[in-house]
Amino acid sequence: MLSIIRLLSQRVALGLLSLFAVSVIIFLAVEMLPGDLAEAMLGQSATADTVAAFRAQLGLDQPPLQRFIGWMGGILQGDFGVSLANGREIGELVSTRLGNTLRLAGLAALISVPVAVLLGMLAALYRNSWFDRMLNTTALSTVSFPEFFVAYILILVFSVQLGWLPSIANITPEDSWLTVLERSMLPVITLSLVVIAQMMRMTRAALINLLSSPYIEMARLKGIKKSRIIYYHALPNALAPIITVVALNLAYLVVGVVVVEVVFVYPGLGQLLVDSVAKRDIPVVQACSLIFAVTYIALNTSADVLAIATDPRLMHPRS
Repeated sequence: MLSIIRLLSQRVALGLLSLFAVSVIIFLAVEMLPGDLAEAMLGQSATADTVAAFRAQLGLDQPPLQRFIGWMGGILQGDFGVSLANGREIGELVSTRLGNTLRLAGLAALISVPVAVLLGMLAALYRNSWFDRMLNTTALSTVSFPEFFVAYILILVFSVQLGWLPSIANITPEDSWLTVLERSMLPVITLSLVVIAQMMRMTRAALINLLSSPYIEMARLKGIKKSRIIYYHALPNALAPIITVVALNLAYLVVGVVVVEVVFVYPGLGQLLVDSVAKRDIPVVQACSLIFAVTYIALNTSADVLAIATDPRLMHPRS
């Protein structure tokens, strides 16, 4: 029991260390941007005194280390600062957009995870059949296409030609769940098509590796059905790699939605990040980047913990 707690503590500590390193990288990347932020915000007609006063207001006259400590201290207290574009609290801006992004990622996960695991099990069950080859070909084709290409194809088919779904996902807090679901359907399908292919292939590979194990051969010799062997014998032992790839794809659903949100004008965190970059709203860019990093690291750490919980053999490294 103590070894499990120690190993899980190491994983959590490593995640926190990675998060601190990413926060340093985000801050330094913003610091290395060309040009002066105050001059860019005020324009070329601003006087030197005005620029100096604005730099003092933004805290740009302080040393970088002091600004980083102040930025991290504010974040730990839940204060992300104020947007330079509209003067609103960044926490207020981010909360609504983050909720929309999590809703979009949640809908995509509800569709993609069970479908991918089921297709992976079927592909392993009917390995080397025409069904398996068709699934693999479709999965490789889907992964090869970039998200924006898949999105535009779906818009062309379902919005322009068939007219079934709206091409712009302009949802508002006043919309009903049915309206939100209808307007979010095309972004959800776009994200699902990409992650289903990756999770399905990983599930298939994990199950096929186990199907050659001695205990699986013994189950076959006993006359147990293939479907029962996969579901009751192979799948529980393949949960560790499956959980890992599912967590990585869930992280992609939250972090990798930027392109999809921009294509469908979806009011999520990715769209806010792109708009803030265009407006040179650096505090909002830093906050969005840090939230994406927290999400990705948290899901990866959770994947490590769940993989260890489902497969205790991972606690003992091979010599």
